[in-house]
Amino acid sequence: MSQRAPEDHRKALDIYPEIVSQLRAVGCVFAEDEARLLINAARTPVDLAEMVDRRAAGLPLEHVLGWAEFCGQRIAVDPGVFVPRRRTEFLVSQALALTAPGCVVVDLCCGSGAVGAALAASADLELYAVDIDPAAVRCARRNVSNVYLGDLYSPLPPGLRGRVDVLVANAPYVPTEAIALMPPEARDHEPLVALDGGADGLDVQRRVTAQAWQWLAPGGHLLIETSDRQAPHTAAAFAEHGLRPRIERSEELGATVVIGSKAAA
Repeated sequence: MSQRAPEDHRKALDIYPEIVSQLRAVGCVFAEDEARLLINAARTPVDLAEMVDRRAAGLPLEHVLGWAEFCGQRIAVDPGVFVPRRRTEFLVSQALALTAPGCVVVDLCCGSGAVGAALAASADLELYAVDIDPAAVRCARRNVSNVYLGDLYSPLPPGLRGRVDVLVANAPYVPTEAIALMPPEARDHEPLVALDGGADGLDVQRRVTAQAWQWLAPGGHLLIETSDRQAPHTAAAFAEHGLRPRIERSEELGATVVIGSKAAA
């Protein structure tokens, strides 16, 4: 809870029903929960009013708060940066199952760095993260170390080639024509580069997969989040580029991850 005068907090609680009504009127499904989060985050009544107005205007809650809850952590999320989804926690759990103490992990298309931060918090590993968006890189550096700006593998230290044990990528996989069908919170406030995966949604995934073999250590693994419909195509691309694929799904989170393994030496 933010530091503020007790009387300010009491006043905020007094207008809680009004805030709930305002949020519900603009379509916030979890208006009660959001109202409590905004009240707790606001430093002053003026701050609270401005935060509620920004949320009511359509700004993602995480951008208003300045953080997102992900894998039990608060991840800093700046305005204009992709908001980590709960389904991506499945990508983290699948990657954790493949880590060993001291292993090298690379988080491509890292956005806020949420995946890398969650992995680093749960395992002893050497983490590197990359994103092409300067705003995402600035944000990710608040959450993890060793964040590089550039296109996929290009900014990584050359010495990592052939040494990566676990390579994770939450690359954009929304087909271009489907962007317009996304909720306004995403299409209006998150960067297109973090959403648009090309005509069939797989353009960036193909690029990640095409070079993965060169960077993975013998016995290393590539993990990519995708949709259930796209997963067979992603798996086929893995096999085409020398990785042994399998598809893992979580009904609870509505998540799909394709895992490709490089043969051990």
